[in-house]
Amino acid sequence: MPEVSAPVIKLVRRTTEPVAAQTIRSTAAAVISFVVALAVLPDQPSPLTAPLTALLVVQVTLYSTITTGIRRVNSVVVGVLIAIGFSALVGLTWWSLGLTIFTSLIIGRFVRVDEFVPEVAISAMLVLGVSQIASMAWHRVLETLIGAGVGLLFNLLFAPPVWVQSAGASIDGLARAMGRMFRTMGDEVGAGHIPFAHAAARLHEARRLDHDIVEVDASLRQAEESLMLNPRVREGLLSRIVLRTGLDTLEICAVVLRVLTRSLTDLAKFRTQESLFPPDVAASLKDLFGQMATAIESFARLITTQVAANAERAEEQLTEALAVSRATRDRVADLLLEDVQEHPRQWQLHGALLAEIDRILDELDIDKRTERLTQELDRRSAELRERRPRLMALTRRLRGHHGTERPPGVEA
Repeated sequence: MPEVSAPVIKLVRRTTEPVAAQTIRSTAAAVISFVVALAVLPDQPSPLTAPLTALLVVQVTLYSTITTGIRRVNSVVVGVLIAIGFSALVGLTWWSLGLTIFTSLIIGRFVRVDEFVPEVAISAMLVLGVSQIASMAWHRVLETLIGAGVGLLFNLLFAPPVWVQSAGASIDGLARAMGRMFRTMGDEVGAGHIPFAHAAARLHEARRLDHDIVEVDASLRQAEESLMLNPRVREGLLSRIVLRTGLDTLEICAVVLRVLTRSLTDLAKFRTQESLFPPDVAASLKDLFGQMATAIESFARLITTQVAANAERAEEQLTEALAVSRATRDRVADLLLEDVQEHPRQWQLHGALLAEIDRILDELDIDKRTERLTQELDRRSAELRERRPRLMALTRRLRGHHGTERPPGVEA
């Protein structure tokens, strides 16, 4: 498999970030809300609260727009209402400003705006500063509603992009990093003697995979949100489950890989003046680690491909890589058994090494993945039935009427 240079990887990550698209979307929504506010409130010279609210409401994904938009509108309206009372009674002074901020922060804790509590105080300050008359403050409330409505309608009519491709690239990058580790370990084992420092460095490299998994998880969360409630997506739930369960499998493999490097480090610690394994075992282990690298990379392609034909090809490659890996693993086990009988030292580390290899191959198994997908679909479907039983009953009747079936719990 050809290696991708670091500058190219950085360029791909930069171009797949939603910064440019989100900037254009937010600007357009703010301008449209401003024009609408001018038409609805011709007496208001500068209805800037409307575009401000639109900027707050329009998010990267449609799901986050709807879920966070309600809380943000709530925070703005509550702040405006607080400012109405203070502006009508005392106007703007240093002590009324402080009392307004204090009251807004306290009330914001009780109106379920969650992380947008500071925006209650911000909205109150804006209104308190520019609206000395209660009627003008009510104009601000109307502007807020206009901005929120335009923001939500904007994302409904122009659905945000689906970030599955960037999440797939992140998952593929994680699998490639693990594959490179396996191939490097194979080269070191095949070379014979491994200094303890080199083995320890490989262990630290395996530990750093935790940071990569956190980054991939963040990218996947964004992709999952972009699939939810998005009219561009037909089987959003199925796509989310495929990616999420795939990342879970890679995370388990990364943990086992770290344990495997720990076993090799312990062996290197005891065998400072000799080869880690006899030549025949070392050669077989090198082949096995290379085959496991291919299997992990094939698994990543299987869960990230969007085309059925490519998915079938990836599944064939994974099945072949796993079959070859298991055959090589059995050969390594036989050779290690012979070696232990002649040299019984650290036999428990040999057994641990084989157990860790078995665990990774088992996690990548096609049948186990199918079983995990089925269980997760059933679980999500059961949760959906418990939360929305009437909607599920109506959906089943509609599917029966049209004679079409989908996997349980899959969104249409």
